[in-house]
Amino acid sequence: MAHENEYHDNMVAMLELIWGEGYMAPGGPGNVARLLDGTDPAGKRILDVGCGIGGPAFEMARTQGAQVVGIDLEAPLIERALAAAQAQGLQGRCQFQTVEAGPFPFPDESFDIVLSSGAITQTDCAGDIIAECFRVIKPGGFLTCYEWMRSDREYSEEMYYWMKMEELTFALETMQTFGKYFQDAGFVDIRKSDASDWYRAESRREYEHIKGKLYTRMVELLGQKDADHFVENWRAMVVVCESGEMRQGYCRGRKPG
Repeated sequence: MAHENEYHDNMVAMLELIWGEGYMAPGGPGNVARLLDGTDPAGKRILDVGCGIGGPAFEMARTQGAQVVGIDLEAPLIERALAAAQAQGLQGRCQFQTVEAGPFPFPDESFDIVLSSGAITQTDCAGDIIAECFRVIKPGGFLTCYEWMRSDREYSEEMYYWMKMEELTFALETMQTFGKYFQDAGFVDIRKSDASDWYRAESRREYEHIKGKLYTRMVELLGQKDADHFVENWRAMVVVCESGEMRQGYCRGRKPG
């Protein structure tokens, strides 16, 4: 079945306003640095799973001299990433391609590092994706992820409401389940780190900025209706972050060898 695109232009514009040009997940360049810390990324061949419009790939190419391949299900995002790579003179180090759900279109042991930021738990096959990551990583290489996650309790009405406001597909996992997917795939030296406290504070700061100084710019860029939608979207997100129901975490594993 063909993928139905979910990231419309105004949503992408809003995410860039909040998280920085080229970024569709929190943290910007600092998040990329945290994902790569300890993986020896300089000059390596890196696969960015769920690359969006290319911000992390460009950061890895510029700061690490990496050769980056970005893949995403949404063709309009890939088109934007390709155009941005050309505009920034990074087309020689950053390649992007649209893929379909399922096995990656790469041979075994093609990459030194696989990275993903806020993408894997937007599918209902996280375990399969992590197994595919294991397949395409060279022995001794790493899979490193930052993901939106959930607590182990049943979803509240506030959680369902936030998901409705997001207008995105989510199949959130607990940190424990996500780590088990790494173990089942064959990764060793698995490290998990809860980042919920960090983003709990960030989401509140973002919300205050959105409904305050940034609001006029949002109306100009997005129109009144979408600007108001995103204000409410962030308010709902703050609620589930501050309750501890919606969480964030890092997970990393190494392929033996």
